[in-house]
Amino acid sequence: MPPPDPRTYLWDARRASEHVIAFVEGRTWSEYEADLVLRSAVERQFEILGEALNKLRQLDPAAADGVPNLARIVAFRNVLIHGYASIDDALVWEIATEHAPALVVSLTELLGDD
Repeated sequence: MPPPDPRTYLWDARRASEHVIAFVEGRTWSEYEADLVLRSAVERQFEILGEALNKLRQLDPAAADGVPNLARIVAFRNVLIHGYASIDDALVWEIATEHAPALVVSLTELLGDD
C-alpha cells in the first residue's frame, strides 16, 4: 500500500482550521467561556489540526516546512490532549480568533487551491 498523499494532511488541517473559525464566528469571549460544548468543539478541531500537521511532518518534512508555526501548533495539540486539566481557555480563544484565519490562508496557498 502506498503512503498517503501528504496533501491529505494539509486538507485535513485546513478543514479543521475552517471549522474553528466557523464555530467562533459571531461569538464573544463571554459566550465562548460559558459554553462547554463550544469550547470542546474548538479544542477538538485544534487536536485534529495538530495531528494532521504532525503526520505531515513525519511523511513529508519538506512540505511541513511550509506551514508557519507548525511546531507550535503540534505542541498546542499535545497540551490540549495531555494537559487537559490546565487548558487556558483565553489562549484557545485568542488562537481561534486571531491566528486560525491566517493559517487557513497559508494552508490554502500550500495546497494551491486559491
